[in-house]
Amino acid sequence: MRWLMAGLITLLAVMPAHTKPLAPADLHSADAVLRWINGYRSKPDPKAVPAAMQALSRLGALQDPERSGVYVGFLAGVIGSNLESAEALIGKTLEIQRNDRWIVVRAIAYSGLPDWKFLLQKFAVRMPERAAMIEKYLTGKSPTLDQLVIAPSPSALQRIGEHLRVEAVFGKPKRKAMLEPSPEVLDILWGYYFATGSYGPIMSIVAMLPWSVDHDDVERLSIGSMAKFTLASNATHDFDLLAALKGSSKARNQPETTVAALNEVTDAAETVEIARIRKQAVAAIDELRRKGPAYRRSASWWGYVGQGAIAGGCIAAAVTGHIEFGLPCVVGGAAASAVVNFVNNQP
Repeated sequence: MRWLMAGLITLLAVMPAHTKPLAPADLHSADAVLRWINGYRSKPDPKAVPAAMQALSRLGALQDPERSGVYVGFLAGVIGSNLESAEALIGKTLEIQRNDRWIVVRAIAYSGLPDWKFLLQKFAVRMPERAAMIEKYLTGKSPTLDQLVIAPSPSALQRIGEHLRVEAVFGKPKRKAMLEPSPEVLDILWGYYFATGSYGPIMSIVAMLPWSVDHDDVERLSIGSMAKFTLASNATHDFDLLAALKGSSKARNQPETTVAALNEVTDAAETVEIARIRKQAVAAIDELRRKGPAYRRSASWWGYVGQGAIAGGCIAAAVTGHIEFGLPCVVGGAAASAVVNFVNNQP
């Protein structure tokens, strides 16, 4: 998995949200387009969006889907918030380079419009090279943004128990398509917010905050830390966002871990001490790299379980991460003939 370029979100965080129409100067670089995107929600101009997307295509900014999440979310948000003009907007956006038209497919599917499938079918004839991608969305094989599932972190016993089930060796059963949190999805949610000013995507990002204290899973810890860092960075300059985050921390039934993380986010934003959150994230992931998951470190009792009772087959696990905003890359893994070795002999 290729990870989030935090510079992209941080860049947007430090850019003042200017309210101005799209000008030729805004199309000279990807940074200039991003600056315009950041101010879009204060004065939406959907008619200018196709030109902005065409500029990004010309500049090569859409060539890597995993690094184009902000643009996907932004286009999806613009389409989703302009029901009456959606067809015209999509039609003009399709004038981007042929290889980049994947973004139109994904943006339509992620738009949240009630008739997004109709729109996708209608424009499929103009994107024959993306027929397979379109078919997967239409048949439900590829998840939409509405199918984002942010699952709570499993307990230590649940994590260990997973390795005792047959599926740990033979694979998990098939499940319905769902979109899981990732750096790309985090970017998409921010892009949707920049397009609409809606707090729906922000609340999805907030729901990832408990992962920032998950010391058993490097991927969850990294994504949760990214969510925390980007919320604080953007709230530093977006006072409406800051107010919404404060309100969310007081919401009824808000989990304690979320409230604690939100309090850290708002405090960092108000005092402009974003570096503190970044340092905490670096330290947490470094500890996970050096010592291994917390549930393994606290499972010394597992050594008392007999080998014969659980030696059901070879169990392997790998944890990988590529963090591009200063968090170290973490690579680890092991294989053993029994769960006892798997739990107790990790580096």
